[in-house]
Amino acid sequence: MLSVKNLSISFKSNGQYNSVVNNVSFELGHQQILGIVGESGSGKSVTSLAILGLLSKNAKVEGTILFNDTNLAKISEKEFQKIRGNQISMIFQEPMSSLNPSLTCGFQVIEMLLQHKKIAKKAAKEQVIELFNKVKLPRPEAIFNQYPHQISGGQKQRVMIAMAIACKPKILIADEPTTALDVTVQKEIIELLKELQVETNMSIIFITHDLSLVSEIANTVLVMYNGEIVEQGLVEQVFKNPMHNYTKALINSKPNLNERLKKLPTVKDFIENKVQKEVYTTEERNSFHEKIYAKKPMLEVKELATYFNVSNSYFFKNDNCVKAVDEVSFQLFEGETLGLVGESGCGKTTLGRTILQLEKATKGTIFYHGKEVTHLSKQALKDFRKEVQIIFQDPFSSLNPRIPVGQAIIEPMKVHGIFNSFEERKNYVFEILERVGLPPEHFYRYPHEFSGGQRQRIGIARTIALKPKLIICDESVSALDVSVQAQVLNLLNELKQDFGFTYIFISHDLAVVKYMSDQLVVMNKGKIEEMGDSDLIYKAPKTAYAQKLIDAIPKGI
Repeated sequence: MLSVKNLSISFKSNGQYNSVVNNVSFELGHQQILGIVGESGSGKSVTSLAILGLLSKNAKVEGTILFNDTNLAKISEKEFQKIRGNQISMIFQEPMSSLNPSLTCGFQVIEMLLQHKKIAKKAAKEQVIELFNKVKLPRPEAIFNQYPHQISGGQKQRVMIAMAIACKPKILIADEPTTALDVTVQKEIIELLKELQVETNMSIIFITHDLSLVSEIANTVLVMYNGEIVEQGLVEQVFKNPMHNYTKALINSKPNLNERLKKLPTVKDFIENKVQKEVYTTEERNSFHEKIYAKKPMLEVKELATYFNVSNSYFFKNDNCVKAVDEVSFQLFEGETLGLVGESGCGKTTLGRTILQLEKATKGTIFYHGKEVTHLSKQALKDFRKEVQIIFQDPFSSLNPRIPVGQAIIEPMKVHGIFNSFEERKNYVFEILERVGLPPEHFYRYPHEFSGGQRQRIGIARTIALKPKLIICDESVSALDVSVQAQVLNLLNELKQDFGFTYIFISHDLAVVKYMSDQLVVMNKGKIEEMGDSDLIYKAPKTAYAQKLIDAIPKGI
């Protein structure tokens, strides 16, 4: 179907070309699913954009990309328009930024059909409804008339898939199509793509940073590192007998579900052959738990509820409200990591925000060191928020793009009166940056100059600069590559030991939450489904919902 030979891609910057893909060759067969695996910057997405002629004007493409005896590296934009979306289609990583917010979902798919097929509008609408049924969207007729912001992340991704397969392409490129989705929705999307591939006989290139995920969908896999292919072969062969240290790192950087490692191995450990495996024993965990659970709880949440009014009515009625958090009770002890896990919309983030008083509780109480915090004065709330901090999911949107990161870290320190002069604060920030693995000169750089993993470290630095006691980590590693995720999780555990932090760790990824947590709270539709020791819940869940979350985790081969 597709033959890529000696593909090299470079981008012109400051008068010279910088190479990002070097001499890459691979083939895609009929009805084949090929996985391309690698982290951010490995060159996998750039390769896929070159296939579709979507690289920027400062790109130089060398080599051949043969499709139907045509070298796609040499054709004009006009010729590409006949192929793109029609014969080769693409599902992009972020559906929200790929869909037009001002047009209905149905209209955007109709546009694709009208662009490439001779078809009347009425027939096109019928086809789109049929496509929405095919990608298993609930209420296809309603979603046809809805705008992207009115549907969930998983539903947006299904609209994107419907758009991508509308013209029955021969090749579908799926670029990180499940990165920000819940494990259960991710599993549904993977199964859907496999079904569609069988039904339509198309070939798929599936791009991801998660090797376990590739094992769920692909026949063959190629692993990219620093712009080159370091390993390729049948999925089972690469999984069971990885040859390159980087492939070994991708397989082993994710938390192991069957044992609790003291430290996750990173890519650097594997590349430098410095992997050391230390496992927590049951005795060590029990001894630690005896210490922390012997004290009084640091935080006590009792019958907490947070409801949102979803109608335009001024009066708050039960029949027009969303019960985001519904009668939730738990205790948190000093030195503990409490995991909150569940699908999007289960209430875990709202619960974290309500504890921090960023959302007002509808009813119930929150006690912090025995003091009730839901009705604090302005000054008391300020003092409380100095001790209870949050690390947000998206560090980029929580940083001001117009100020250097050093200033962004210093600002809350000034607000809370930490140190008396700029010089003292600056020196302390230098120390903290180094502590989170960033050199002091990063103090003067702006947010856009950093990678996702570095921004997350900056978010952590800003949080710990206030010397808090309790930190709420809200999906703080969900968008990171597996090895960067391993580095950040190791860092959070090191900081917990060094500074004596207590964590509430929120995520939809049960594997990560299990690795980080002592106790686990499984949430569903605003309520607690199950609560207890994280290892025990994984081994023997008491509820069908917890079992569903466990079953959805990609396990590898």
